[in-house]
Amino acid sequence: MDLTELEKSLTFQKKSVWSKRNKEDIDRYTSQYKDFINFSKTERKAATYSVELLEKNGFKPLSHYVNLGKIEKGDKVYFVNRDKAVFALKYNNPLKDGINIVGAHIDSPRFDLKPEPIVEDENIAMAKTHYYGGVKKYHWFNIPLELHGVVIKSDGSKIEVSIGQDENDPVFVISDLLPHLDRDLANKKVSEAFEAEKMNVLVGTTAISYDETDKIKNPVKLNILKILNDKYGIVEEDLVSAELEIVPALPARDVGLDKSLLASYGHDDRVCAYTGLTALIDAQTSVKNPAVLLVDKEEIGSDGNTGAKNHFWIYVLKKIAALAKEEELLQNIEEILTNSTLLSADVSAAVDPNYKEAHDLSNAPKLGYGITLMKYTGSGGKGRTNDANAELVGKVRNLFNKEGISWQIGELGKVDRGGGGTIALFFSEKGLDVLDAGVPLLGMHSPYEVASKADIYETYLAYKTFYEKFGK
Repeated sequence: MDLTELEKSLTFQKKSVWSKRNKEDIDRYTSQYKDFINFSKTERKAATYSVELLEKNGFKPLSHYVNLGKIEKGDKVYFVNRDKAVFALKYNNPLKDGINIVGAHIDSPRFDLKPEPIVEDENIAMAKTHYYGGVKKYHWFNIPLELHGVVIKSDGSKIEVSIGQDENDPVFVISDLLPHLDRDLANKKVSEAFEAEKMNVLVGTTAISYDETDKIKNPVKLNILKILNDKYGIVEEDLVSAELEIVPALPARDVGLDKSLLASYGHDDRVCAYTGLTALIDAQTSVKNPAVLLVDKEEIGSDGNTGAKNHFWIYVLKKIAALAKEEELLQNIEEILTNSTLLSADVSAAVDPNYKEAHDLSNAPKLGYGITLMKYTGSGGKGRTNDANAELVGKVRNLFNKEGISWQIGELGKVDRGGGGTIALFFSEKGLDVLDAGVPLLGMHSPYEVASKADIYETYLAYKTFYEKFGK
């Protein structure tokens, strides 16, 4: 008996993506991804970039087909939900046969400005914040920050705000206490040492007038409000109807002497959004209608009318069914859903050699070994998870094996130590087959997450293969 051959035939053989893919192809693809991730600092900007990319590649808004009164085989359609979520589909086959969807989220952990944010204390103007999603607060001190978002004025007009991304712009900082003065924090828990109400952004220190400061209660704050008024035409009350987000002012950069890694803010989960989007655009054939779904608010539970719990895409499907003259589906939309499969495209936690104790190493993804399949997420006893059926996992892995896609399996840390959720369960409850599948990361939820360029490219190829061949 040849034990080497026996081992090869019986054990799970994982292969580095770098050993099988052309480095130039990987670099070319991830260079284009850099453009996307550098622009897409918020969910609104990610949606804007996605729509522009779709339109460049022949996709048209749903309203175009409504005006035509029809959709035909070969048409490409997209729909935008409140500037924060996007659904795009290639109509290649009857809807009743189902859809192959890659679903990702385009929001990321960040700090939002409070509704009435500008305050002054000790002649320093600051903007008060409320953190969004799961963050380690100490990550956000003393790094350069940008401000992006929209303000709705009293006349109803919408003003786009973007400060810090241009090299000539100022940036913002949340200041930290120097180590010489923080000895009283040394014995506190991290969760207690860094208080959310002290995460205020520095916005200015000069008074509007030094001749009449005794007549004005907050002269520095007033100067900041005047600067905003001069630049954007807004007043303080307008900030109540605003969505202004504080994000890292850190461009995507290659990491390592071999430049094999890529660091950026917002890999979670815009890396899966971009790979899913470009895979849809590049897919040449399809067994079922391929679609990408990009949603908001995953980091805070997928609530709200732009989150995954709001199934606006089903409304779009009904519109498409009517335009495609598949009227029988309008009363039985479940026929589409139960014949559909969704890859819940979200990132996973790669093994960090510095923190191996956080993982079950036999069930943890590694950088450079391809897309990670996660049968379940959740926490503890699999609470709040989809837990994909074995049959679906079997179909996906067999397809990837047949097509030469590098894949690995993963869990989100040790059983009672780790845990987390994705959008998967909100689609399985509608009858779709759902499996989590995405890019492994180091430093997830930090201001500067790290991914392997090889995994990014391989995930793109995996989604493209799923679009083209899943369901045969």
